[in-house]
Amino acid sequence: MKGVILAGGLGSRLLPLTKITNKHLLPIYDRPMVYFPLQTLADAGIRDILLVTGGNNAGDFLRLLENGEEFGCTLRYAYQRGEGGIAAALRLAQPFAGSDDIAVLLGDNIFQNGISSAAREFDQQGGGARVLLKEVSDPTRFGVPTIENGRIVHIAEKPRQPASHFAVTGCYFYDASVFEKIERCRPSNRKELEITDVNNLYLAEQHLHHSLVDGWWSDAGTFESLHRVSVLVEAMVHDASHTMAAVSGR
Repeated sequence: MKGVILAGGLGSRLLPLTKITNKHLLPIYDRPMVYFPLQTLADAGIRDILLVTGGNNAGDFLRLLENGEEFGCTLRYAYQRGEGGIAAALRLAQPFAGSDDIAVLLGDNIFQNGISSAAREFDQQGGGARVLLKEVSDPTRFGVPTIENGRIVHIAEKPRQPASHFAVTGCYFYDASVFEKIERCRPSNRKELEITDVNNLYLAEQHLHHSLVDGWWSDAGTFESLHRVSVLVEAMVHDASHTMAAVSGR
């Protein structure tokens, strides 16, 4: 399986922080945001990774991450001109992915306990797609699934009246048919190719499955969520330090 990190966009909800840099280069406690999806993929055993970005700060990723050796990865880059939505950015990964399965991470999504178990479940299902769900207090910000008898039957993008309190997180597993499905999508009212439409095409084929997120999860696309996830990461780092100190007897 190959990995794709989507780290483009204007980050307009984080202005003025993003006026002179890409959102995914902002700090989450003690490291740049983009470090987290890279480490998440590497921890899941996914080491061949494409980072899709754009804008005036694209070169900063190359200076920061170089070839991915620090993370034990082979890191490549693709440049997205303008905007167009998550699915439009993912379409740029087709030459990189070829006929392989892919794990896609939005660059501002952080998972406490990683995605390894979901990656194994996707591998075992033999094709199709898999998304990760997490119960949230503000589902109107996300894609929201309708669930019947333990299965997703529909996903609505940022609904005013959500059918559940679950959010579709920014982690997606796809087989190679994802690119054909992206070509079948049409721009939404937001003039974007929505990843929710891609997921609903898999649903129509009964090839979409889901996993529940283990531990906490957060995006970092607003001031509130950026602050919240920084606090969560700080606590996680301190807990790890205390555990190491206890083990070493210090």
